[in-house]
Amino acid sequence: MVDAYERAEEAAAALRTRFGVGSVDLAFVLGSGWSAAAGSLGTEIGQCPLEELPHFAAPVVLGHGGLLRLVRTSGGKVAAVFTGRTHLYEGRGVEPVVHGVRTAIAAGASMIVLTNGCGGLRREWGPGTPVLLSDHINLSGATPLVGPRFIDLTAVYSPRLRALAREVEPDLPEGVYVQFHGPQFETPAEVRMAGVLGGDLVGMSTTVEAVAARELDAEVLGISLVTNLAAGISPEPLNHHEVLEAGAAAAPRLTALLSGIAERL
Repeated sequence: MVDAYERAEEAAAALRTRFGVGSVDLAFVLGSGWSAAAGSLGTEIGQCPLEELPHFAAPVVLGHGGLLRLVRTSGGKVAAVFTGRTHLYEGRGVEPVVHGVRTAIAAGASMIVLTNGCGGLRREWGPGTPVLLSDHINLSGATPLVGPRFIDLTAVYSPRLRALAREVEPDLPEGVYVQFHGPQFETPAEVRMAGVLGGDLVGMSTTVEAVAARELDAEVLGISLVTNLAAGISPEPLNHHEVLEAGAAAAPRLTALLSGIAERL
């Protein structure tokens, strides 16, 4: 029986063949609101719809591009840029959620940049604020690990990569990201709970991908885009369109941030 890691190896081999590269060095996963930054990360080598690679499916969330782009950064690195991701709430299970990360690492990536759009618990972080992830709390009830795979998550989000990101934007704040399963937005009570537990941001992605990457010894940089104040903090009803609007408004800042990071990785 073919397991998840073998499926990632199969996809990685197809990626290398499709784009004519020996390996990739790093990967970016662009979440809601981040797609505008895709063209700023380097000189394009090529692109293809995700579903044309083994064991990938087209993203179903509005605002996710659905492409895998390979680019060469100004520093000479080959980067895989995923303009969409699979979410737990799609009901496909955990393996498809982390398949992109595992494929990138199987293709050679040693650094993974995970981005997302999220709700913020701090009023001083208004919509359009990028926040470095210092840690996370996984309330999704899911893990990509099966069996006795005990891994250390003391520093799941690399201090080295966070310091590098601050070379680009010195005043970037840091926060703790709390993942819920979704697809419903969090209730005000759930948001209060997240704050009591130590969370600063709430969303529906990222943590299981970070765990999958750390299992395979890749360094992880996590960056959230605050697209709205979370339920109970914002007086307005929540909807996905405000996520896209916040991403569009913040596009120049996000583009400068990710392109600066890509130059330094």
